[in-house]
Amino acid sequence: MHSPFFFDDKPLRLSRFPVKQVNRSLQAWDATDEYLLSHCQEQNLLAGNKTVLVFNDSFGALACNLTDHQIFSVCDSYLAQQGSQYNLEENELNMNNVQLLSSLDELPTQVDVILYRIPKSNALLSYQLSLIANTYHASTPTFIAGAKAKDIHSSTLKLFEKFLGTTTTSLAKKKSRLVFAQLEKTHNTLAHQDCQWSLAHNDLVMNIHNMAGVFSRESLDIGARFLLEHLPEVKANQQVVDLGCGNGVLGLTLLAQQPAAHITFKDESFMAVASAEQNIAENLPEQLSQCRFNADDCLTTEASNSADVIVCNPPFHQQHATTDHIAWQMFNDAKRVLKPGGELRVIGNRQLGYHIKLQRVFSNCKTIASNKKFVVLSSIKR
Repeated sequence: MHSPFFFDDKPLRLSRFPVKQVNRSLQAWDATDEYLLSHCQEQNLLAGNKTVLVFNDSFGALACNLTDHQIFSVCDSYLAQQGSQYNLEENELNMNNVQLLSSLDELPTQVDVILYRIPKSNALLSYQLSLIANTYHASTPTFIAGAKAKDIHSSTLKLFEKFLGTTTTSLAKKKSRLVFAQLEKTHNTLAHQDCQWSLAHNDLVMNIHNMAGVFSRESLDIGARFLLEHLPEVKANQQVVDLGCGNGVLGLTLLAQQPAAHITFKDESFMAVASAEQNIAENLPEQLSQCRFNADDCLTTEASNSADVIVCNPPFHQQHATTDHIAWQMFNDAKRVLKPGGELRVIGNRQLGYHIKLQRVFSNCKTIASNKKFVVLSSIKR
């Protein structure tokens, strides 16, 4: 859909990614994007040729408006990165001025302006702010952050004060607010990049690493814990996919139970995939060569009829939006990728009604286990 943004007097057409979503009412930009860009324009912060560093640009709304400058866009989301690429190409913008970086890539050495969309995760916020402080303390670029006003708490501002320096805020506009910080501080170590905890399951005791951008990074989430009690039986040499792997604990447990399995770890978070690889390398180093680790849009890059078993704990949100389109895509992708006779095993909150979706996609769905909050479901590709 057309956005309120223009580039060279031409309206930009911005789409969420993936493009074929069930919920088409969700936009690829919001009032925070508008506020950040309008502030830069009003304050003439981008006069001349500038190098701009953008963090957490959901679908390229910021990058697409700034391609007459040198842009570095950093995010932990493969989907956001693909969305930025798609919108840049669809609007026929100058790709030569834009470099899309993952959260694991090195930052450019010199920038003039940093536009920072505040993430939901305080762990990721702390890590990124400490990284910015370490990298740009000496050059002190202009730093502007933004988010919905309701998501900027006093604790949020204390993190900006802690890692960057003097912090102020703007008035709210369209329920969004800007945060301005002076880069006055530097830190010898990055903030909580790697969180570690032990997981005991049956006779297994595993050391789990979670990087800053990983879901439920300080402990095993209760859904995954329930699914661990009801994992499918995997045979030697079978091809298994841990879809939406997070830290990889499901695939790690399956591999510990069946050391001759081949596991593919898939997630849209670059940090999640890196965490999964680290967890296999530390806990099951002899099986590392039997594993693949890929950031992906669900199973888009996987071959059809290639997997024997897929396990999945689907998310029900994308960025700040609650949506079920990811679960739909995961289930449809799983059916395509599974071999005939292959199984998809899923856990979900009872109220999400995944059994209805699975029945529609696979024409079968069996309840494996349930409790007051969760249900474990199984569907077979016929």
